[in-house]
Amino acid sequence: MSELLELLRKKGRETPENLAKMLGVSEADVVRELEQLEADGIIRAYQAVVNEERLDHSLVTTVIEVKVTPESEGGFDRIAQRISQFPEVESLFLMSGTFDLLVFIRGRTMHEAARFVSEKLSTMAGVTSTATHFMMKTYKLNGIEMQSGEDDERLQISP
Repeated sequence: MSELLELLRKKGRETPENLAKMLGVSEADVVRELEQLEADGIIRAYQAVVNEERLDHSLVTTVIEVKVTPESEGGFDRIAQRISQFPEVESLFLMSGTFDLLVFIRGRTMHEAARFVSEKLSTMAGVTSTATHFMMKTYKLNGIEMQSGEDDERLQISP
């Protein structure tokens, strides 16, 4: 039921009854499939996509490229596991290319993010270098456009 997963990505608040109607299957089939996807660890969580810029207390999202020395037993997995334990870490990926890991963190200020990099991340055994980038504006997140269309800069054409 990959169609079910696609619907959940776009409409995660839909009821099993509505999902079943959209898919043309029974509600029982949808419920059974959801339970199986959750039990198999395919569905890990249900979350809202939040436009942080619309909140008064928006947070700074920081992207950190990390080069590491892989461990002889465990490769990148052990160091990635240690990094993922920090509460600041929102996402962590193994990458190909010029760096090994890509870390996304969120904090109240750029200084808070810089402190995380200098005091926690760069001092870890196995971390050889980091490059830090601050996200300035989010246009699209998890397939959802974050701009409401209110700032449409296209010229209006009149007949």
